[in-house]
Amino acid sequence: MATKSKKKGEKVDEILTCPECSSSHLKRDYDHAEVVCADCGLVLEENIVDPGPEWRAFDMQQENALARAGPPMSTTLPDKGLSTEISPTNRDYYGRSISNRNQSMLFRMRKWQRRARASKSAERNMAVAMREMQAVATNLKLPRRIQETAAFIYRRAIQEQSLSGRAIEMVACAALYAACRQEGVPRTLTEISRHSRYSRKEISRTYQVMVKALKMHSMPPLPEDYLPRICSKLDLTPKVEGTARDLLRAAQDVPLTNSVPISLAAASVYIASIINNERRKQKDVARAADLTEVTIRSRYKEMAQFLSIDIHI
Repeated sequence: MATKSKKKGEKVDEILTCPECSSSHLKRDYDHAEVVCADCGLVLEENIVDPGPEWRAFDMQQENALARAGPPMSTTLPDKGLSTEISPTNRDYYGRSISNRNQSMLFRMRKWQRRARASKSAERNMAVAMREMQAVATNLKLPRRIQETAAFIYRRAIQEQSLSGRAIEMVACAALYAACRQEGVPRTLTEISRHSRYSRKEISRTYQVMVKALKMHSMPPLPEDYLPRICSKLDLTPKVEGTARDLLRAAQDVPLTNSVPISLAAASVYIASIINNERRKQKDVARAADLTEVTIRSRYKEMAQFLSIDIHI
């Protein structure tokens, strides 16, 4: 088997494709300490380091007993969770009340601890951005991984210094929208702007500048991505969602694909609810998709015409 050694100064993480077959399917074989191409078998790296633990555990109790590492660093905190925390309760380790003299001392310690955690302007700005991200993400019921990705994007944007002069909260909302796009969790700019004090247009402009500066590549959301959320809000059965998905697949080759994805999803849900005798009003569908009734009416009529579906209202 041919072997290719690592060049001087080259890192293993920089090897993304095989030089022989141009395949990106690379496998890290820790048993043999090698990086191997899974398609042609070329060994790209030797004597790699296994980052895993040197011990074995057969159940969760053994794993917790043998593990020596602490919790993972949180990117949603300005200091990544590495600083100490002084408890706000005025009780000692044994639960006994602390005297008034010591309480005043603890108050001063907490105050300087908060100042020391964000002593630089960049750290204070990061703290403001993280609070904004957490508030918007909580209102939109976004998972934790979206906040982690948004925090990583925000840190990159700050390092590039391409968004200087813009409001911190506005950049945080744009980073949150970019994280939703990257993680495949569809959220519209209208939904994000509703839970912040900035308009949809302002967040959109900031997002466009961020994409250009960071050279981010994210696929636009598909109409199918919005179907589960719309059907859940309308309390529709999975049969309706399946019919709506089939309608969207049939409408891929028609001019409707140039419309806003969420409007196509809402129109397909409206038609599917009528086909499956689970009729919902246009007003309810528009409210679930955060659109106007005029948009729903226009999209469903065009879709029904192109697909030759006879809709009786």
